[in-house]
Amino acid sequence: MRKTAIAVLGIFVSAVVNQAGAADMPPPIPTKAPPPPPAWTWAGFYVGANGGYGWGNTDWLFTIAATTANHSTSGGLAGGQIGYNWQIKNWVLGVEADGDWANIKGSTLCPNPVFVCSSNTGDLASLRGRVGYAAGPVLFYGTGGLGYANSNYSALTVAGGLPPVTATGVFNTDRWGYAAGAGIEYGFTPNWSAKIEYMHYGFGTVTAPPTTLSITNPSALGLNIDTIKIGVNFRWGGPIVANY
Repeated sequence: MRKTAIAVLGIFVSAVVNQAGAADMPPPIPTKAPPPPPAWTWAGFYVGANGGYGWGNTDWLFTIAATTANHSTSGGLAGGQIGYNWQIKNWVLGVEADGDWANIKGSTLCPNPVFVCSSNTGDLASLRGRVGYAAGPVLFYGTGGLGYANSNYSALTVAGGLPPVTATGVFNTDRWGYAAGAGIEYGFTPNWSAKIEYMHYGFGTVTAPPTTLSITNPSALGLNIDTIKIGVNFRWGGPIVANY
């Protein structure tokens, strides 16, 4: 009985001593929580390639005779783009320049049905601002600015000959106007993204001299083009902007 009491007393004393020692120890140092992951960023320079399809209208007005030869146009395009983005939380501001080789063409009979009035836009470019809203790796944006096209117009006989006397039958011109559209871009890695983009180009009217497309009539030529493009971009990231 005495041995049992001594054993119980020893266990009690050992527990009290251990508890007192634990009370004298400094509190454990809390471990630092890992920092939150950086927010997705669209900031920085980027360069890419694109391709797509264009369609539109070319309006012909032979001003003296007040006759028209309007027709639709369509064809493919391919090229590239370069730009820079700034990001403020979820808002993305940027500037972009693009240029495309194009083959957007069409034709119809001229008012004099001996001839075919045709047009072909061979180059298409723009310099635009962009405003977008980023939802992580998805960017929704609108864009607008200066548009450019190089277009070739001809009034040739059905067999391919030129109009008679001094007319050349061909008029080539650089067109300047506006470009506006919208798109969606998706970042599938921190540096690579893919986009789909709609653009409208409006170039107003330019007048071809009578010695080009018609002997007696100056020709007022209107041009509008719409495009759908898909593209990829490679981006050198800029400063990360926290979203928390």
